[in-house]
Amino acid sequence: MREGSMDSQPTILVTGVNGQVGFELLRSLQGLGRVVGLDRAALDLTDLDRVREVVRATKPSIIVNPAAYTAVDKAETDEAMARRLNAATPQVFAEEAAKCGATLIHYSTDYVFDGTKDAPYVETDAVNPQNVYGRTKLEGEQAIAASGCAHLILRTSWVYGRRGKNFLLTMLKLGAERPELRVVADQIGAPTWSRTIADVTAHIVAQGLAAQRGGNAQWWSERSGIYNLTAGGATSWHGFTQAILGIAMGDKAPNVLPIPASEYPVPAKRPANSRMAGDKLANTFGLRPPMWDEALRLCIED
Repeated sequence: MREGSMDSQPTILVTGVNGQVGFELLRSLQGLGRVVGLDRAALDLTDLDRVREVVRATKPSIIVNPAAYTAVDKAETDEAMARRLNAATPQVFAEEAAKCGATLIHYSTDYVFDGTKDAPYVETDAVNPQNVYGRTKLEGEQAIAASGCAHLILRTSWVYGRRGKNFLLTMLKLGAERPELRVVADQIGAPTWSRTIADVTAHIVAQGLAAQRGGNAQWWSERSGIYNLTAGGATSWHGFTQAILGIAMGDKAPNVLPIPASEYPVPAKRPANSRMAGDKLANTFGLRPPMWDEALRLCIED
């Protein structure tokens, strides 16, 4: 909202601003309102009473919550903390949003599905998470929906970026160190750049604020629900690795051998199919994220 005084601007509260998506959201949301970004030092998201206090003091119009417990394998032995950050904290945000009339934008995951479907998942498909991370993220979705607040739950997948811990940075490091890599080729999904997620979010926020300025106070509640937000197309972890190293290293890239997931055992089971259809997002907001390989090139060349 550019017109009017600072006091007339909507307040947009953003959590986890040192994370992959939160960092990009700080940039994407600028100019849309008074953006209040909170990192772990400013707000310990495990302290639920403090979370309530901060929301009440900030009085946001929109809460954007990308913060989460995302250590998928560690979650198998750290279930209590995963549940607190992925379910209990979003529930508190949702309850406070309902009380103050704010909208909550929250991010979820392809891991709410079991990966057995032979086509891209749509928002209404049955959920059946196969690991602690997926179960706790689903619990967060359910708590938000039950709160009665206006909300958007944006399910994404295979998130990467130029900061934090993610598959892109791991492969760039390993690619520079090893002559050969062995990477899983029988799990399929859409690698999604953190900046894509932030930019799509900002476009939605801009639409919602414009609608409210135009007198449509029900815009957010009319559109509340779950939306898939992933890059276009799909690939395997093996294909993703080949693309990363091909763009970054060219002819100097190491050989990348395809292996089945059974040859790379990890504590948390992953879905074989993580593809999610983006038609609902496109039909509701007119937004289609770029193809995964186009976004990857932009990210690496950025």
